[in-house]
Amino acid sequence: MKVLVVGGGAREHAIARALKRSGAKIYSVMKNRNPGIYRISEEAVIVDEKEISSVVSWAKGRVDMAFIGPEAPLEVGLADALQDAGIPSVGPVKSAARIETSKEYMRSLMERHGIEGTVKYRVAENMEEGKSAIEEIGDFVIKPTGLTGGKGAKVFGEHLKDEGEALDYLRRIFEGYGGGKAVIEERLKGEEFTLQAFVDGSNLVPMPLVQDHKRAYEGDKGPNTGGMGSYSMENHRLPFVKESDYEHALRIMKKVVRAMETDGNPYKGILYGQFMLTAQGPKIIEFNARFGDPEAMNVLSLLETPLTEISEAIADGELSGAEFMRKATVCKYVVPEGYGVQSKANVPVEVDEEAIKREGAELFYASVNDDKGQIYTTSSRTLAVLGIDDDIEKAEEMAERALSHVKGDVFSRHDIGKKELIEKRIRHMEKLRGNANRRN
Repeated sequence: MKVLVVGGGAREHAIARALKRSGAKIYSVMKNRNPGIYRISEEAVIVDEKEISSVVSWAKGRVDMAFIGPEAPLEVGLADALQDAGIPSVGPVKSAARIETSKEYMRSLMERHGIEGTVKYRVAENMEEGKSAIEEIGDFVIKPTGLTGGKGAKVFGEHLKDEGEALDYLRRIFEGYGGGKAVIEERLKGEEFTLQAFVDGSNLVPMPLVQDHKRAYEGDKGPNTGGMGSYSMENHRLPFVKESDYEHALRIMKKVVRAMETDGNPYKGILYGQFMLTAQGPKIIEFNARFGDPEAMNVLSLLETPLTEISEAIADGELSGAEFMRKATVCKYVVPEGYGVQSKANVPVEVDEEAIKREGAELFYASVNDDKGQIYTTSSRTLAVLGIDDDIEKAEEMAERALSHVKGDVFSRHDIGKKELIEKRIRHMEKLRGNANRRN
């Protein structure tokens, strides 16, 4: 099978590698020269993934199927255009991709269909509506309704220190940031987790649970980022998530897929549910219309069923299952100094790929520029390393050893996957549940 991989980040490197492992020939479109994807591609072209006509004309006659990695080309209708050209895609059409590209659509869908796990929210289009909403919600989070690269959510009391900063942020949104409209939601307290699934329009096949780490610095401090790393456990669950919580989250995802099908917007592709586990159970923070980044690296490194078979089943509406190795994974990102505030771009990074391989770890290039074999940073994340082993402690140690073979003006979060941080998550949930039980 000849597969077009759209996108040039670490997520797409993981997708391309999993497809290659399944026997596919890779043809890639990316806006930056990702060396990991480039090397395993039969052909590659450097072009903005949102330039639909360029991508489709290049793909026609070359590929049998497409796998769309990032959200931006989904928002502008790349899956629709490929479908019209006779190329099925793993990635929803524009109307279905609104589950991510419009937070207003996502919240209203859950509200209209009475799906549990939603939150109190209001949509605002001007300052008067925004002020009214924050007064009504009280303890709130502000999000632009559109795409912001995972950096748009601002929590009152953390990112927004007072009402003045909240109003300033609303003003920025109404001036055009993230679509020009704001969603003001109640703030949720608990622990975040990610449940991803393959979806063929009707059927949903879940993947192992993952926990991402958005804050830039150790101890969950600093600005929100696209994700500094993630881990998954050998039993495919997380230690603070009860089995009943997992089943509840899966039930919410299935109801969302059913609701979209009922509304005439059947969803085909990867559905990413970002949940907050509260004392009252799992609540939806947001849905994404593609693999998470970094979560893609965790689950695709465990995938045993050929991704080509799964992709065909998604396209044909015949999805039945997927097998994953019973191992733990720890993914840690390497990012430029200043990332999250003002990244140092165009800085050289030395990567000893052979040494990382000898450690048993996997390397995924992200947003870098490759100039004659020299890797340079951009303003986004640079690369990720992933440890995979029989338990979380060994996987984390492998990831740490791999990090020692990357040199440059870069940094990582070393606490991801460590016992102390995981136990902190467990204690946090135990405290929240205990407080809730005492109130009841």
